[in-house]
Amino acid sequence: MIDKESGEALIGATVTIQGTSIGAVADVEGNYVLNNLDYGTYTLLFNFVGYTEQTKTIELNSSSLTIDPVELKSSSVGLEEVMVLASVAEDRKTPVAVSVVKKDVIMERASNQEFPELLKATPGVYATKQGGGYGDSRISLRGFNSENVAVLINGVPVNDMESGQVYWSNWAGLTEVTSLMQVQRGLGASKVAVPSIGGTINILTQSTDSQKGGSVYYGIGNDNYQKASVYVSTGLLENGWAVSLSGSKTTGDGYVNGTEFEGYSYFFNVSKVINDKHSLSLTGFGAPQRHGQRQTSHDLATYKDKGIKYNSDWGYLDGQVLHAEDNFYHKPQFSLNHYWTINSTTDLSTAVYVSTGTGGGGGTAGASMAKTSDGLYDFEAVRDANVENNATGTGALSYLRASRNDHRWYGVLSTLNNQLTSNLTVQGGIDLRYYKGIHFSEVTNLLGADYALDDNDINNPNRRLGVGDKRDYYNDGIVLWEGVFAQAEYSLDKLTAFASGAVSNTSYQRIDYFQYAPGDQETSFQNFLGYQIKGGANYNLNKNHNVFLNGGYFTKAPVFDAVFQDFKNVINEDAEMQKIVSVEVGYGYRSQKLSANLNVYWTNWRDRTLIESVSDTTFANLQGVNAIHQGIELDFSYKPFSRLTLTGMVSLGDWTWENDLKDIVIYDEDRNPVGDPLNLYISGLKVGNAAQTTAAIGARFEILKGFTVGGLLNYYGDNYADYDPNDIQDISSKVQSPTVPEYFNLDLNTNYTFSMGNLETVLYGNVNNALDAEYITDWTGYGIYMGTGRQWTIGMRVNF
Repeated sequence: MIDKESGEALIGATVTIQGTSIGAVADVEGNYVLNNLDYGTYTLLFNFVGYTEQTKTIELNSSSLTIDPVELKSSSVGLEEVMVLASVAEDRKTPVAVSVVKKDVIMERASNQEFPELLKATPGVYATKQGGGYGDSRISLRGFNSENVAVLINGVPVNDMESGQVYWSNWAGLTEVTSLMQVQRGLGASKVAVPSIGGTINILTQSTDSQKGGSVYYGIGNDNYQKASVYVSTGLLENGWAVSLSGSKTTGDGYVNGTEFEGYSYFFNVSKVINDKHSLSLTGFGAPQRHGQRQTSHDLATYKDKGIKYNSDWGYLDGQVLHAEDNFYHKPQFSLNHYWTINSTTDLSTAVYVSTGTGGGGGTAGASMAKTSDGLYDFEAVRDANVENNATGTGALSYLRASRNDHRWYGVLSTLNNQLTSNLTVQGGIDLRYYKGIHFSEVTNLLGADYALDDNDINNPNRRLGVGDKRDYYNDGIVLWEGVFAQAEYSLDKLTAFASGAVSNTSYQRIDYFQYAPGDQETSFQNFLGYQIKGGANYNLNKNHNVFLNGGYFTKAPVFDAVFQDFKNVINEDAEMQKIVSVEVGYGYRSQKLSANLNVYWTNWRDRTLIESVSDTTFANLQGVNAIHQGIELDFSYKPFSRLTLTGMVSLGDWTWENDLKDIVIYDEDRNPVGDPLNLYISGLKVGNAAQTTAAIGARFEILKGFTVGGLLNYYGDNYADYDPNDIQDISSKVQSPTVPEYFNLDLNTNYTFSMGNLETVLYGNVNNALDAEYITDWTGYGIYMGTGRQWTIGMRVNF
């Protein structure tokens, strides 16, 4: 017996003969044996907790009978329909490279790690905590950063509509309600035109369980880490209603000095099964948080002297910690899904969603602030100077500000699915989005001053600013997205093939309230028409072996800031569509004890958006910048016996800039050529900021019934320091950036499941970086970030 969505074995699932007590339990491969049966007809009942019961009638007319694997569906209300919107890949069917992290693994390994870190045993993934602040982690996939990795939550895209980036602090508290994470490397299975150059990360939250119940959790860890959460579900009631609620609070001092944090999360799902044709599901979730950051990197000597926890972006005021760099954000997302079974062959899934973001990142403003002998901010000295300066009429010498990036996002995603024949299924749909990004800087702390002066608003010069007032800049970015997509999927015996296409129009408009007078503040919309074409096929050679091939070509609009130059309403008329072509072949092996996948990929990224600001009033379009990302990936899972599971992966990447650029014309704001042309010498240089060679080996062993231990050892190598290709404008400066020293990282975990009265209880224990290794994770153009040392958490969950 296997999970319908993931294809994984359901260990412990039961099969019984209807009307009798004769039965069996599925083993570690999902197999079962019924002995000593007479010839005849039997109806088998298949059951597993959290899944819908299945029946199957068999005719036994020989001494043995083998039947095809039985696929059980999750009993969560609406989950199957969400998976349609999310384009979840199916094992040995969807021709893409895919890795799955299920809820039980998330619970065992989550600890104080974040979403990207839970994927670090996935081929092609490089995930780090960067500066080490809560939610400040990043992920790259096959050498592409988050701007080029599509992230979907329940099928809804969450990449920033202007920059394409993903800010994981927005989702830092949602590991509690994630039922499944699926990483589709390369083109992926998504039908919508999302920016999945490197791949697609599908995050599926739990919907409403069909059974009544819930859980409570409490955990502690190093550096005053504490987490408490509660989840409750009514189950599916007789009137068709079902409700689930979840909430959590996480606090701590942070491993890195000056990164104290406080985060919350909430989740709700209200579902209504109207009849056998219609159902509705309303889901909302969010994770408001605030945390100190380490934005300033340092050289290795500084960390050797002051320790790997050193952070210079904070200080004390009146004996209390005050952050010069911090982050605060709340990005709730609400979606209303309607599922309509039109007839036996046609269904329609529609999601209407809203996301509102509020928050930003803190920093300093005015003159450089005084520092202590330890390199921390001397906020008391700054305050004293501001108080003394109040009488001069010039306002604050130095103060704290925040760069805000609020937004309003509305969208509709709808997919019509029709099974034309027993072998052919077609799908089509729309993807409509409206996004308004609201950008401004505001005063957050005057540090003893009565006001601060600012003359950046030409409509209100020389303003006296108080706390909460806008300063420096204030502009909006409007993004419109209209997309349509279609796909045909053909299945016959051992073959599954698909072809899909999508067309989308991206429109950008910029509105600037500070640099322009009323009537001249809005630009016209700049439109970029893009499309994607992709296809693939999977062929199951037999029950053990399968092969697949996929390929595609798509275009991608340049990012918002490449269209409007120098943060002004200056339109870059030469901004080009980016072009991506990708091909991948794969092989899979499945047996009772071993599952393995081998993939070879080649991706050519052409006309990558690169803009060089030569001065405040001149810029150059670096058109024709190309890169090749290619590599080999192997992953496996081996179960030598029922209580032991071994996993591993090796990923060998070769990510290289393809070509030099010559005679790049420099333009002023009026589009007039000025100065001498530029050259760019980057051909053959390796792409930086992600380990091109990674490997992992893991083990999970059940020592006693309900008591398991596990470990995961990761290796990272060939990680070239980050650099800006725009800086290599002279052949003499064409030197490969240095490599980050290779390193290993070992994580350990254990859990024990037992009964406390009638309640199932689980104890969790985690030690991350168990060997307390010192290593560098990120090497920027200004310095390095050290990885975190040994960290631990313990926790208990009670299910009811």
